[in-house]
Amino acid sequence: MEEQVKETKGEMEFPETNIRSLIHQAIQEFIEAERSRAEPVLKTELAEERRRREQLERRVNELVQENERSRRKAEEAERYAAIRDELVRLGVTKVELGFKAVKDDIYRAPDGRLVARGPEGEVSMQEYLARFARENPELLPARVGGGSGASSSTPESQTGRFSLDRIKPGMDREELDRIRREIAQAISHVWRGE
Repeated sequence: MEEQVKETKGEMEFPETNIRSLIHQAIQEFIEAERSRAEPVLKTELAEERRRREQLERRVNELVQENERSRRKAEEAERYAAIRDELVRLGVTKVELGFKAVKDDIYRAPDGRLVARGPEGEVSMQEYLARFARENPELLPARVGGGSGASSSTPESQTGRFSLDRIKPGMDREELDRIRREIAQAISHVWRGE
């Protein structure tokens, strides 16, 4: 057998296969020792990286949710402004009251238009608000400007009449007499039916 160890001149000769296996075994032992020594450090680094990744994922999710909330608020503010503008355009004087009554009925359609659900189905915001204004005339300005307590819109200098706001304690006697005459004259016109 050639694999047996031969001694020549005091030196030992090992078969080539044994040397290779010994070197291979020594390298494997070295690698295992290095791996076992580095393994706790690698596990710690891996755990730290996992923790950082999870934190980043949570932060990204928070930012996505915050962005969605901001987008919804901006869309709502735009929708509310459009409703108010249309109510003003229709001549509604009690805009806030009208707005509160219709704000939940108007929504954005998938194509981006502002619409409302009416008795005949989906209608544009303008049509819906126009019908709302017609059905609620108390939100529109009064049709007749006169009535009890109504004041004239023509300036005093054009009518020649006095203003009750000008009557004050301690006013000039001549001015007070002139106002008394105008009052007497106005009463006489009323009695005569003029």
